[in-house]
Amino acid sequence: MSVYNDLDLFGSGPHRFAQAAIGEYVLINARVDPFQAGSTPIGPLELTLAVRGRLVASTEDELWILRDAIAALLVHPPLVAELKETSGRTWADMALVNFTPADRTDRGRTFSIGYTATFVRFAT
Repeated sequence: MSVYNDLDLFGSGPHRFAQAAIGEYVLINARVDPFQAGSTPIGPLELTLAVRGRLVASTEDELWILRDAIAALLVHPPLVAELKETSGRTWADMALVNFTPADRTDRGRTFSIGYTATFVRFAT
């Protein structure tokens, strides 16, 4: 079971974790001064993870409850908590910064909607 802040937000349906690029943030000097060539290393990139999947429920009302549970965690300043993948891999100090539901709800024997949830570990 994948959890964030000890809440099973993604377990209703299939989901997968993807990590964004890691390494150094590099500023192209020409963005600051169009006559200066080269680049300047600024610092390490923030850790960014995306959880992509489907929320699945037996009724449309239950599907809204699942969506609202995730939306309730989108606060300012962002909540910082542990994110844990089903495999057992954990990431400390992650903030849920974005939740993007798909453009439609699929209706059939079950109700489902695709989504992407984005988490960031802010640089200190």
